[in-house]
Amino acid sequence: MSAASRAPLRSNRTNRTADRVRGRAVSRAVLAVGTAAAALLVSACSSGGTSGGGGQTGFITGSDGIATAKTGERADAPELSGKTVDGGQVDVADFKGKIVVLNVWGSWCGPCRAEAKNLETVYKDTKDQGVQFVGINTRDTSTGPARAFEKDYGITYPSLYDPTGKLMLRFEKGTLNPQAIPSTLVIDREGKVAARTLQALSEEKLRKMLDPFLTDGSAGSGKSEK
Repeated sequence: MSAASRAPLRSNRTNRTADRVRGRAVSRAVLAVGTAAAALLVSACSSGGTSGGGGQTGFITGSDGIATAKTGERADAPELSGKTVDGGQVDVADFKGKIVVLNVWGSWCGPCRAEAKNLETVYKDTKDQGVQFVGINTRDTSTGPARAFEKDYGITYPSLYDPTGKLMLRFEKGTLNPQAIPSTLVIDREGKVAARTLQALSEEKLRKMLDPFLTDGSAGSGKSEK
């Protein structure tokens, strides 16, 4: 066989080898994406958790799953602003001087549905006491399901639309940051994160979490509540 006739064969073998290499690379990429997605599904819509505690974190999680931070050891809330589910704009910093209850939720999340009316009830009862509720809607791929959720459960307070969870990532690690869906945080009148829970809330438990900040501006001693 002449050198000229052997050249196409070598070229074909080279192309096939390159195709196999590219195929393996694509398979690894798909696997990595699938693994990441699975991890998100495992962590999403968690109905509880007591991650974090005392020591260097500056907060303590009580037996009720509510974590509180001492007045002098609270972290500043990050910049949380943007478009809302209904197309408006919200900047949590505008509510400084009020107590802000921040709830992370998704329309696809069962525990979020279970607590939705409880949140709205407590919001209506406390908004005249200097309390502002703000939602962060996450992992909904469009605002349609989120708007339907708000209509179904009668939610009247605004929710930032955060489909990729970038707002959640702005909280410092090791602080009272949201780590599950749903998560509920209390931001004190100075704009600092004072309390957190990583579970769906009954009306009673939400009031228990919020009431100390209504009665005393320095509430949240960091002691566990039994």
